[in-house]
Amino acid sequence: MRTSVSIVTGVLALAGLTACASDPAPAPGAGTSAASAAPAAGGPVAVAASDTECKVAATEVPAGTSTFAVTNGGTKVTEFYVYAAGDRVMGEVENIVPGLTREVIIELPPGTYQTACKPGMIGKGVRGPLKVTGEHKPLSDDAQLAAATAGYKRYIKSQSDTLLTKAQEFVDAVKAKDVKTAKALFPVSRTYWERIEPVAEIFGDLDPAIDARENDVAEGEEWTGFHRIEKDLWVSGDISKDGPVADKLMADITTIVEKANAAELSPVLLANGAKGLLDEVASGKITGEEDRYSHTDLWDFDANLQGSKAAVQALRPVLEQRAPELVTTLDERFAAAEAALGAHRKGDGWKLHTELSKDDLKKLSDAINALSEPISRIAAVVAK
Repeated sequence: MRTSVSIVTGVLALAGLTACASDPAPAPGAGTSAASAAPAAGGPVAVAASDTECKVAATEVPAGTSTFAVTNGGTKVTEFYVYAAGDRVMGEVENIVPGLTREVIIELPPGTYQTACKPGMIGKGVRGPLKVTGEHKPLSDDAQLAAATAGYKRYIKSQSDTLLTKAQEFVDAVKAKDVKTAKALFPVSRTYWERIEPVAEIFGDLDPAIDARENDVAEGEEWTGFHRIEKDLWVSGDISKDGPVADKLMADITTIVEKANAAELSPVLLANGAKGLLDEVASGKITGEEDRYSHTDLWDFDANLQGSKAAVQALRPVLEQRAPELVTTLDERFAAAEAALGAHRKGDGWKLHTELSKDDLKKLSDAINALSEPISRIAAVVAK
């Protein structure tokens, strides 16, 4: 769950480098709006987002997979969510810059949901009701898709187990006021967090509590998590008062790991998650926005890339059967992105973001953009 005004600068900077391109009750606000007409048969549900409105072209859709086409007509970067009870995220699309349209495919069983647009990518958003009706045959009824989801869950379990260990080491160092050790452990512990983030983001406010940056936090809310401690480590060097923040971070990570390992996942989440991780690279890691104090963005970049690859690999048997040419393209572009990143290895880790030139960043950006395009096609293959 990313970022507010400063991300506009990051996205525009990236464009320059590339030389191209809790409470489920409605929270009505100014401009909350939805039309009841159904979308054209088989077509996407249009969503017109602005700085004050979230006009969804249908308040009722059939059970199964639905495509939402979100157009940002406002002046702020926005994102779109479909929430179940308890603000459980059924699907999302982030970093929709002004003037852009982005699509997301979401699998929805029968029930009542909420749609939400978040101008500035902050707060609860402009919400409206969504009803899903009819019979639903889960995508995971397909044996291959069920196997893919099971394989991905094993990956999430392995990464989250290590996350618990490394996060505890980081927290212990913070509480011991050991700045040097905490600095060394910060990017390592975040590696495992970034790899599981497609699942971690499902659970309401837990993700921002763990991973929000200062400008992600709405006025009046407390800033907690990794980046709060990162600022103290690298800016003031004083973590003497960060014990409670570290304890909360560990408690939130423990809760989200438990929830992630117990979650039932839709196969399209794997596809959307693979794309979402690359979007995070493009919007935060390439620009240096993510780890703005430590400049350890390439650790996160690598974690996002590997997490994306794990989701795609889980789906590989399905893709090989349904879209073999896509698999070939994905293999080539993953290899190219890994090679571009690998040029910036430094010892057991990575160069700092501040050590990379504009040309270095452009090459990395080009590799991620080239990979993002075929990954964006996976959800449609899975859903058909």
